[in-house]
Amino acid sequence: MDVASNRSHRARIGRAVLRRLPLAGTLVGLGLAAWLVATNDLTAVATAFGKIGFLGLAGVVLVRAAAILVCGFAWARLLDGLVPAPAGACLTLRFVREGINVLLPVASVGGDVLGARLLTFWGVPGALAAASVLADMMFQVGTLALFAGLGAAFLSRVPSPEAAELADWTLRSLGVAALLLGGFFALQRTGLVRVLEERIAALGRRFVREAEVQPEPRPQVQGALDAVWGKGRRGALVQSFCLHALAWLFGVAEVAIVLACIGDHPFGLTEVVVIEALGQAIKAVAFLVPSGLGVQEGGFVLVCGLFGIDGGTALALSLAKRVPDVVLGLPALLVWQNLEARRTGIGPAATPR
Repeated sequence: MDVASNRSHRARIGRAVLRRLPLAGTLVGLGLAAWLVATNDLTAVATAFGKIGFLGLAGVVLVRAAAILVCGFAWARLLDGLVPAPAGACLTLRFVREGINVLLPVASVGGDVLGARLLTFWGVPGALAAASVLADMMFQVGTLALFAGLGAAFLSRVPSPEAAELADWTLRSLGVAALLLGGFFALQRTGLVRVLEERIAALGRRFVREAEVQPEPRPQVQGALDAVWGKGRRGALVQSFCLHALAWLFGVAEVAIVLACIGDHPFGLTEVVVIEALGQAIKAVAFLVPSGLGVQEGGFVLVCGLFGIDGGTALALSLAKRVPDVVLGLPALLVWQNLEARRTGIGPAATPR
C-alpha cells in the first residue's frame, strides 16, 4: 500500500469513528436514563409533572423561545456591518440550530455546523458564516462558564459538605475550561487557522490529479475571523457577549416556573441559580451525548438533591425543560427542510431574503 492509499485509509477510519461518536453517546445516555428510571419512583415523577400543568409548560416554552431569540440577536450582532444579511436570518437559523442539536442524533454542535451552511443561503460567504458561528459558540461557552461560576459561588454558601465538594469540583473544572477557551480564542486570533487551511489545501492538491476538475479555492476562514474580531467592532462584540449572558438567565426563570407550579419545595434565588447553572454545565460537558440524554436528568437529580428536592421532582423538572425542545424543535426542523427544498428545487436565484 503506497503512502497516498495509506493516508486515505486512515482518513476513512477517522470519518467512521466520528460518525459513530453520536451513536455511542446516545447509547450511554439511554443507559443512564434507564438507570434513573429504575432507581426512582415513576409515580412520583408523574405526579410532580402533572402539577406543572398546561400553563406552567406554556410558560416554560415561551421563556425558552425568548432565550433562543436573544441568542439569535447575539449571532446577528457578530455579522452586523460585515454582510447585508438580515437579522431575521440569524433569528430563524438560531431556532434551526437548536432544533437539530436537541432532536437529532448528532453531537450538540451538529446544528451549529449546519447553521453556518444554511446562512450561506442568504448570500453570506461560507468562510464568514463559519467564522461567525465559531465566534458565537465561543461566546456561548464563555458565558456558560461564567454562569456556572456564579452557580458554584452560590453553592459554596450552602452549609453542606456535599455542596462544598461539588462547588470546589466545579471551580476547578472551570479553571480547565478557561484554559481551553483561551486556546480556542488564540487559535482564532493568532493565524493558526490559516496554517491549518493551507495544510489541508496542500493535502487536497496532492490527491487531485491533473486530469480531474480542480477544487474550488479554499475558504479563507482566518481572514473572516479577523474581520469578525477586527478593530472598530468592540461595541458589536460586547453586545453579543452580553446577550449570550442574558440568555442563560432565562433558564433560571424556567426552573422557577416549574418549581413554583409543583409547589412541594420552598426555593429562593440561590436554589434556582445553582440548579440551572450546574445542570447546564454538566450537560455541556457531555456534549457528545445528543441532547444530553440522561445526562441532563442525572445532573438535575444530583444538584436538586443538595437542596432536599426529591428525585421525582428533579426528573419532572428535566422533563418539563424538554417540552420546549419538542414544541420549538419540530417546527424548526420543518423550516430547515423547507429551506433545503427551496434551495434544491428552485436554485440559487431564489435564495431566502
